[in-house]
This record gives sequence, C-alpha cells and structure tokens, in this order.
Amino acid sequence: MTSTPEQTETAQPAEIVAAKPTKKATPGARRANVAPKERKSGKKASPAKKAPTGAKKATGARDGSKAAKILDLLKRPGGASPKELMKATGWQPHSIRGFLSGTVGKKMKLTVVSTKGEDGERNYAIKA
Repeated sequence: MTSTPEQTETAQPAEIVAAKPTKKATPGARRANVAPKERKSGKKASPAKKAPTGAKKATGARDGSKAAKILDLLKRPGGASPKELMKATGWQPHSIRGFLSGTVGKKMKLTVVSTKGEDGERNYAIKA
C-alpha cells in the first residue's frame, strides 16, 4: 500500500504523542466531613440587658389607645359585641379575635369570657 501525501499530513508526529503525560494527578487526602472545632475566645459575651420592670397600670394600655378603648368596652356589665369593638377601633374581625386571645388573654393575663346570646350574637367580656 502506498501512502498518499494526504495520509501523511493527517498522521500525528511521534513528538506530540510522546509529550502527553502518562500519570494523572493524584488528589490530596480527604478529610472527615465534620464541622471545624470552635476556637476559644478570650472574652465571654455578657448577658443581654433586660428592660426595667416598672409598675404597670391595671389596664396595661395607654390612655386613649385602641387597646384602652377595647378594655373599657369589655369591662361594661354586658361586655361588647365584635361589631362594637370593630366600630370603636376600625379593625377587622380577625384582628379583634387575635387581640382578645393574644394581648388581653395571654399578655395581660385577663380572663376573656365569650357568651352567645339567644339571637346568636356573640359578646366578649372581661371576668372581674
């Protein structure tokens, strides 16, 4: 078989083939997948400052606030309906219920009594 000039041009020279590396790079040793050890700091953090515990008012709300308005309505002998509370504050029903449960019931530690009248209207009052 005779070689044509085209075949000799496409063949790779021996110099290029010999220049390829024969060994692959070896990766370094793997470490355990663990969080690094904490360093000891020279200075410890001081505990957070707490707000002074002053004497709170019996109502627990500022005068003229919406919370004070709600508490005044709830202290009436018959209590207050959600519609009255919504009209006094401009809040939506879910906000009234959340305020009664979270702020009045849990934060102020007042007992809120819910009664349903014969007409199906619900009233809320603070148990004295």
